[in-house]
Amino acid sequence: VQLQASGGGLVQAGGSLRLSCAVSGRTFGSDEMGWFRQAPGKEREFVAAISWSGGSTYYADSVKGRFTISRDNAKNTVNLQMNSLKPEDTAVYYCAGRRSRIIQYEYWGQGTQVTVSS
Repeated sequence: VQLQASGGGLVQAGGSLRLSCAVSGRTFGSDEMGWFRQAPGKEREFVAAISWSGGSTYYADSVKGRFTISRDNAKNTVNLQMNSLKPEDTAVYYCAGRRSRIIQYEYWGQGTQVTVSS
């Protein structure tokens, strides 16, 4: 399974970015997909997740109302629209997938850097 994340970059505070994650080697239409991030010197943290159908979404409190996760099962992609970005959103963002909410995330992408300047 390969996950290719893209869309990261440098943006000013208040700006927007859209991350995309393309999944290959697996039909992920039945998997829950998530986004995580890791800032320098900090542990990786959950950002957002979306159920296999897209009918349920979950967000960390720190991004609720600013970030939106979505998926296109026909294209095997999951996206993260990030608005009103803050310097504290600066991190490497990773996409991941799992077959069920009762197990740990099983497969991970390589990450994409997001840097928000003040």
